[in-house]
Amino acid sequence: MKKREQQTTTRTADSFTLTRREALKSGLGLTAAAGAVGLAGGYLPGPLASSVYAQGSDQPIRIGFQVHRTGIGAVYGRWYERTSAAAAKYINSIGGIAGRPIEIVPEDDGTDPKRGAEVVEKLAVQHKVDFIYGPLFSHVVIGSAPRAGELKIPYFVVSEGYHVASGKLNRYVFQPGITDVRAQITSISSWVMDNLGKKVTMFFPDYAFGYDHRDYFSAEVVKKGGSIGELLAIPPTESSYTRYFPRIPADTEVLYHVMVGPGVLTFVKEMGEHFGSRRPQIFGFIDSLEGVDIATPGLDFLEGTHFWEAFPRYASNTDTRYSKAFREAVGVNASGASKQDPKDVATYSHMFGVWETLFVIKDAVEQSGYRSKKDYPALIETLEGFEWFNEGMAHPQGGKKFVGALHQCYGRQHISRVTGGKLDVVHTTAIEDGMYDAEGDYTKQSL
Repeated sequence: MKKREQQTTTRTADSFTLTRREALKSGLGLTAAAGAVGLAGGYLPGPLASSVYAQGSDQPIRIGFQVHRTGIGAVYGRWYERTSAAAAKYINSIGGIAGRPIEIVPEDDGTDPKRGAEVVEKLAVQHKVDFIYGPLFSHVVIGSAPRAGELKIPYFVVSEGYHVASGKLNRYVFQPGITDVRAQITSISSWVMDNLGKKVTMFFPDYAFGYDHRDYFSAEVVKKGGSIGELLAIPPTESSYTRYFPRIPADTEVLYHVMVGPGVLTFVKEMGEHFGSRRPQIFGFIDSLEGVDIATPGLDFLEGTHFWEAFPRYASNTDTRYSKAFREAVGVNASGASKQDPKDVATYSHMFGVWETLFVIKDAVEQSGYRSKKDYPALIETLEGFEWFNEGMAHPQGGKKFVGALHQCYGRQHISRVTGGKLDVVHTTAIEDGMYDAEGDYTKQSL
């Protein structure tokens, strides 16, 4: 198949509410209309895609949703679930998937690896879903993915961990809607080293996601002529952090933190109490404050510090029509909180991945001609042939390169500065800034 370069659309859309005909004609990232949108190689041409789309029926596409409703991932799970509902509503409003309605079947995994594997089995065997998607926390993904491979059911994670891209899982596991930690770190490390300092101390959670940060940021620091003073692994259930701060070397220039769980607000406040006005430069991944209002009393210590964001929480004049439409669809205000309750802050840098993943599933079904589970091999091979997701309603965070051998996408990253109790983007990376050499190739595994 001849490969085509990425193309962008020019038709504007002022309203999020589009008819199916308008959406397909507009090119708002609906890649079933690949011929009209002009997507890169790996997609079927427009006429075939359209004929597949027209083969609809009243039988729904059932998608199992492995959701962190309880446990340390509950705040993410709540917003992942809201985003899923919004995406399903929008997909059904434009004709569903291949003309079939989409039905989301949720099951709580408690943010627990053992329970996660049980949820995968329950969704596949009891609920008989077509696909499973949704888990975020790395230890849950690692505990669940083998069961998906054993059951031979496509499993789409929305996690960021390097576990998928590492090639260490199985051919049924994909992460196409959100970038991985290694790519994120590779993208932003040069800016951090050039602008904040080269002597680094790291705080990270004591499980797989944290180890990815530890390993890949440490490697980037050393490669760029810096040094790591201390690596501080924090148990995810920790409730107080004062005993860790004395271990920070006095010559630390940059304190790097990525913390997840119910104690993150305490972590930031205690860090402020420890340093006072004599703090080093501080760079955090927004995971440390996802779901937390930056203007919360006690967080004024963060003024002037920097954070990584995948999708900027605060609306700005640089937002695209797609990002504006996404924000409206998921019910989030200009400050990144629920329109219904401004105290309910969204997990905005992660939850877009749920939306985008559902659209990737839509693309794969429609491009492969999937009708039933016997078509899994064709769907997987079709998805492995995808190379680009255009920015649009399907991918409001931005265009992404997909590497089929890794089952992983690459996208843009943002560095934001805390200014006046909000986050302002000061740097945006290019997609190629996060690319790295592949370590595996899932396409060589059997189906």
